[in-house]
Amino acid sequence: MTAAAFITGALAAALATVLAITLIRRRYLVITIQGTSMTPTLTEGDRVLVRRAHLAQVVAGELVVATSPTGGRWDAMRLPEWLIKRAAAVQGEPVPRLDAPALRALPEDTVPAGCVVLVGDNPEASLDSRACGYFRDEQIVGVVVRRLSRVRPQPSPSPASPRPTTTHPKDTTSWRI
Repeated sequence: MTAAAFITGALAAALATVLAITLIRRRYLVITIQGTSMTPTLTEGDRVLVRRAHLAQVVAGELVVATSPTGGRWDAMRLPEWLIKRAAAVQGEPVPRLDAPALRALPEDTVPAGCVVLVGDNPEASLDSRACGYFRDEQIVGVVVRRLSRVRPQPSPSPASPRPTTTHPKDTTSWRI
């Protein structure tokens, strides 16, 4: 094998690796949980693998990552970028009224096309469909594929070691739930 052929092969392998990593990162996210709205299912510090998905791929009972509500009163609030909730009902299923004002006020009996009802497992600490009604297709980021190992707490710097430890910002994405 000539040096030129070896270099060409190595470059092709490197390019294929970069392409594969890019495609995987576009399809999957690793997210670290902050907050208590999904307790006891998920707790602060848990990490989950999320596959990007559209509403048509969501099944009732799955954990779903969605963007926070916007418009009207929601724009006046400081909300996290993403929320993680359980899909209580998808399009065509009966609306679960769940003793919640936003769901009781809905005129239809079934969830309309392009909508989903998302609720937190800890209702007292959850911003979800009970307060804001339906989540729409364009708000869906993805579905949780599995729970990963927890993030180990970083040791706090001591006077003997003044350099703080850092993690790369692309390692995980965090949001309040």
